[in-house]
Amino acid sequence: MANNLVSRYLLTTFLFQNPNYSLMVVRPYSSSSSVENYWKLLQRSNDSQTNLEKTLTNVRGKLDSSIVEIILKRCSINRSSLLGLRFFIWAGLQPDYRHTSYMFNKACKLFEIHQKPQTISDVLESYRMENRLVSVKTFKVVLNLCGEAKLADEALGLLRKMGEFGCRPDTTIFNVVIRMFSDKGGMDVAQGLMREMALIDLYPDLSTYITVIKGFCRVGRLEDACQLIEVMRNHGCVPNVVVYSILLDGYCKIGNFDRALEFLGEMEKEDNGRMPNIVTYTSLIQNFCEKGKTMEALTILDRMESRGCFPNRVTVSTLVKHLVFEGNIEAAYKLIDKVIANGIVSRNECYSSLVLSLLRNKKMDEAKKLFIWMLGNQIKPDGLACSILIKQLCLEGSILHGFEYYVEMEKRDFLASVDSDISSILLAGLCQQGHLVEAARLINAMVERKIKLKAPYADSIFESLHKSGESELALHLMRVQELV
Repeated sequence: MANNLVSRYLLTTFLFQNPNYSLMVVRPYSSSSSVENYWKLLQRSNDSQTNLEKTLTNVRGKLDSSIVEIILKRCSINRSSLLGLRFFIWAGLQPDYRHTSYMFNKACKLFEIHQKPQTISDVLESYRMENRLVSVKTFKVVLNLCGEAKLADEALGLLRKMGEFGCRPDTTIFNVVIRMFSDKGGMDVAQGLMREMALIDLYPDLSTYITVIKGFCRVGRLEDACQLIEVMRNHGCVPNVVVYSILLDGYCKIGNFDRALEFLGEMEKEDNGRMPNIVTYTSLIQNFCEKGKTMEALTILDRMESRGCFPNRVTVSTLVKHLVFEGNIEAAYKLIDKVIANGIVSRNECYSSLVLSLLRNKKMDEAKKLFIWMLGNQIKPDGLACSILIKQLCLEGSILHGFEYYVEMEKRDFLASVDSDISSILLAGLCQQGHLVEAARLINAMVERKIKLKAPYADSIFESLHKSGESELALHLMRVQELV
């Protein structure tokens, strides 16, 4: 019996430390036959003259991201980057499968594409040497790899090579490369590529213009951005509120707030899709607040409300955060009263934002006072506010205070949105400080809510319980965790 308990304890501890163990063991077997079939074909390709991509297509079974990831990992371990990338590109061309951004990121990391950009050229050269068909879609997959690895120059090189493979770039291809240069501030190249499009009877679309206008604004070239908006109009592409909001943001970024307000006024006079919306006003308010102009930002709030555009939680939390940071807590309360009175944003959201702002500015006493007042008035704090407050109390050693708040929220059925980590943090603190009655109560609450212990705290909790002579409680907790 004792040996059985020990083995169960060790297994439980291992599972706590490796919560994804069951997934790691089981996951590959769900599609293991497909994985092995793909893998065998890739291994044979080193000694075979057969068409690799055509052979891969003959493998039966549905292709999914788990299969792709396993194959990429095997290729990485075997230092077969070229084969791995060819499999990745082939997978991206299949009609029933599409790479996610996660898979592009994974491929770049496994094959170290950022550090070894030559790998991209090697793949294309292998296609050329084997006389394989390369399509525009192939280039799109490879260009997206370049985008994930932030290889703008290599992407431009690929664009230049498309003609060698009998491919003609389309607007989407140009947009990918233009975006990369815009993101890194290479605006002359980005603008040159836009002009180049016209030479092959392609025209920039709204996405192209937005990308380049945003790039100009990011590097402070507002005049070029304005000129491009005029070019946009002349080409029949009507600028929308997104375009003008980007320009408005650009004026703020260079510190020209007077021009920003003037431009906002011009937008407010329009009624053809150029009218500022909640995103426009909130972005402007954020810019003013970040430059220490929070009181002026409040006037923008009045201005937007007068035009029938009402703030959302992001708008309110931005203002509250900066008012608290500047020490103007009274103004934050007044703002919340006003917003709640207008029925725009809920009491729960407004006061939760204030609790968070107080905590982040190390005003713990005021945050606790407000939190208690919220509970007493049936105002439900959101999960983030609850979690950060209790976690901060635990870090300060006030474990019992944290537990008291937990109990109060439990009474009001407010625990559903609280981070599950909090239960483990609280239990670890209660056990270490010897508050075993409270620990037992928390364990029962975790059982009822089916909350699993988090790995970083499991060992210390069991160790503390055993040292305190509470082996039965430890065993009870172990048994429960096996069932959760």
